Amino acid sequence: MINLMLASMEANRGQNGIQLLLAAEQEAQRIVATARDAKMARLRQAKEEAEKEIAEFRAQMETEFQRKLAESSGDSGANVKRLEQETEAKIVHLKTEAARISHDVVQMLLKHATTVKN
Repeated sequence: MINLMLASMEANRGQNGIQLLLAAEQEAQRIVATARDAKMARLRQAKEEAEKEIAEFRAQMETEFQRKLAESSGDSGANVKRLEQETEAKIVHLKTEAARISHDVVQMLLKHATTVKN
C-alpha cells in the first residue's frame, strides 16, 4: 500500500511537472509574441521616421534647387542684356569705321578698275 501511495505521489508530481512545463511554455510563447509585437511596432515607427526625414530632405533639396535655378536664371538674363549691349557697341563701332574708310575703299576700287595693265 505504501508502494501504491508512493506511485500515486510520483504520478501526481509528474503530472504537476507537466502542467508546470506547459504553463512555462505558454508564458514563453506569450513573452516571444509580446517581443515580436514590440519589434514590429518599433520597425513601423522607424519606417515612419525615415519617411518623414526623407520628405524633409527632399523638400530642402527642392528649395535649394529652386533657389539655384532662380539665381542662374537671373544671371542668364543679366548675361543676355550684357551681350546685347556689347553687340550693339560693336555694331556702332563697325558702322563708324565703315563710314570713315568707305571713301578710301571706293577710290581704291575705282583706281584698280580703271587702270589697264599690259
